Amino acid sequence: MNKQDVALKEFVLKIQDWFRYLLSKWFVFLIAGTVGIALGYFYAASQKPIYTATTTFVLEAGDQSGGMGQYAGMAALVGIDLGGKSDGIFQGDNLLELYKSRKMIEAALLFPSMSDTSKLLIDSYLQINKARDLWKEKSPDLLKVDFKRKQNSLLGRSRDSIIQRVVSDINKNNLTVGKLDKKLSIIKVDVKSPNEVFSKEFNEAIVDQVNSFYIKTKTKKSLDNIDILQHKTDSVRAVMNGSISVAASIVDATPNLNPTRQAQRLIPTQRSQFSAETNKAILGQLVQNLEMSKMALMKEAPLIQVVDNPIFPLQRTALSRIIGGAIGGILFVVLGFVALIFTKLFKDLFKEAE
Repeated sequence: MNKQDVALKEFVLKIQDWFRYLLSKWFVFLIAGTVGIALGYFYAASQKPIYTATTTFVLEAGDQSGGMGQYAGMAALVGIDLGGKSDGIFQGDNLLELYKSRKMIEAALLFPSMSDTSKLLIDSYLQINKARDLWKEKSPDLLKVDFKRKQNSLLGRSRDSIIQRVVSDINKNNLTVGKLDKKLSIIKVDVKSPNEVFSKEFNEAIVDQVNSFYIKTKTKKSLDNIDILQHKTDSVRAVMNGSISVAASIVDATPNLNPTRQAQRLIPTQRSQFSAETNKAILGQLVQNLEMSKMALMKEAPLIQVVDNPIFPLQRTALSRIIGGAIGGILFVVLGFVALIFTKLFKDLFKEAE
């Protein structure tokens, strides 16, 4: 018998020895499996279900140039910049990151709860996580924090610290934003929490806050231009109306004017008429540019169309007690197996040492 056959025989005997050893410890596997099944079952039973509120919407960015190219020259005559084509600040994944920003999440947390208008959504979040119960034991001063208003420097610092912590937790554990497909413009916003009402209300609040901010920011430049044009239009109209009134007042003030003193009526009247005609021409251009700007704003405004809103009952996710027991049983059997392996290895090492 050569060395290879001896080595193979020893290997087979070793495997048989290990098999008999593990088989003799069947009661260890039985106890470990039973304990694991019981613990897994009770763990699954103790876990609160997670409710997921989902909103999907379609985003169309609108005309980036706003159709303003043909009107830019005319608007420049009155010193108005109607803007041009721009890459925008919310292209691609930037909108998704906006949902995760501290400003947007904080604004949503400070929305009043629809189910209880006496408290804010952040109050509901703290109640779900039993934060105030911990404050009673460790930091009673935090109970004085009022999220509805700014407070003195010390409480204000505590207020901002709590909000910052909640925003970070929501980003990590509760809020998920993404696209259903990279090729599509359908955006999906998920909010998960153990409280069904909070999931729905926070989902609606964050979507409303971000979409409103998005539209307002995208159209801010055009709205500012419209405000400037409207102000100039009103000013020119007021000057024109004043000139017409002055001309009429001069005629009324000289009803029986001496024919040899026509200058008293003619010069002021013509001066007022000239001013009125000049402002009339300017007013016509301003009104035209104002209406063009309003039409351009309508084209530039992005379209956000909600496809699905979260409705009760929300999607409920909970660990099945059967699955929990099975996972626990398998895990404890594996741990028992590993423990037996190491125990036998140590025993064998001690025997060889002796």
